[in-house]
Amino acid sequence: MPTQMNPYLSFRDNAAEAMAFYQDVFGGTLESSTFGEMHASDDPSEAGKIMHSSLTTDKGFVLMASDTPNSMNLDEGSSYSISLSGNDGNELRGYWDKLLDGGQMTLPLERAPWGDVFGMLTDRFGTSWMVSIEDGGS
Repeated sequence: MPTQMNPYLSFRDNAAEAMAFYQDVFGGTLESSTFGEMHASDDPSEAGKIMHSSLTTDKGFVLMASDTPNSMNLDEGSSYSISLSGNDGNELRGYWDKLLDGGQMTLPLERAPWGDVFGMLTDRFGTSWMVSIEDGGS
């Protein structure tokens, strides 16, 4: 899969509702996983919240979203990230390193519970980025 750049929206507790709305607007296939399904939270109140959701339309649009965990702030104006994903680990790690220069790491680029290598950072201009390397890439 070639490297992709997609908008990623963050919500407090209504990602499922929002993504269903966007599916109604744009059509396409909606896939979602909860924190509970992915065993990604020790907080029982988060079990049904959306950990990751992806809407892919017939036109090739891809919109991603999740609910923000209770332990993280969701500030107005920071409810988005740009997601880079694919299986070319060298390419994606190169982007990670360049984006991190002068920026701040939010979550290290390391193996995630779902098997991919994943990390989050904010670049020097305040833009939030998520990098996901499928199966760890090469």
